[in-house]
Amino acid sequence: MLYLIGLGLNIKDVSLRGIEAIKACKKVYWETYTNIYNYSQKDIEKVVKSKVIPADRKLVEEEKNEILENAKKEKVALLVSGDPLAATTHVDLLLRARKLKIKTKIIHAPSVFTVIAETGLQLYKFGKTASIAKWSSSFRPDSFYEIIKKNDSMDAHTLILIDIGLAVTEALTYLDSIAKARDLEMLERKIIICEQLGTDDQKFTIGKIPVLMKLKFKLPACIIVPSKMHFVEEDFIKGL
Repeated sequence: MLYLIGLGLNIKDVSLRGIEAIKACKKVYWETYTNIYNYSQKDIEKVVKSKVIPADRKLVEEEKNEILENAKKEKVALLVSGDPLAATTHVDLLLRARKLKIKTKIIHAPSVFTVIAETGLQLYKFGKTASIAKWSSSFRPDSFYEIIKKNDSMDAHTLILIDIGLAVTEALTYLDSIAKARDLEMLERKIIICEQLGTDDQKFTIGKIPVLMKLKFKLPACIIVPSKMHFVEEDFIKGL
């Protein structure tokens, strides 16, 4: 039996169902690579009352791994930041478990995809999610910008996830450089920086890209590019 259990965005987000499932498991793994955590392994162990085994990308994604091998024989849990199905790597793990005839159970938790509603922007008005990856001298992916424009064409807001290890200010420089080359109107639009969602230090900062680039932001964070807003959304954002 394999449990995928969401830890949420704050260590206290883990549900009673999650705690009960963990108690029934012989081994508890902690996925460490799809997100930046606001809490440590010790914090997790204190809350779930169990020792946890850190699981990196190789351990989770390799075709034959100890998580699935153990789940064939006993109850095993994989703890995941946010909601366990927010990352496609975990869907792939479920597919492999099915092929091996391993029973699975998902226990959900808050994630960035729901908590962004605290901006006042309506969730059903968000379009395709974009991601900004770190650039190098030979690798400058800009597909995220095409997603923004496609969403704009449908009056849909864009959530932009920031690659692990990439500072918010650096991500903003990518937006700035593309806008200067293709779309100067983007530099006049107000966007939202969401810091440490779901925690006591949660913060929203609204402004134009050139101004935001001069500020410092804490991770984890994401960026929202609002499109055409309903008047209720406009009123709510004024109070952030």
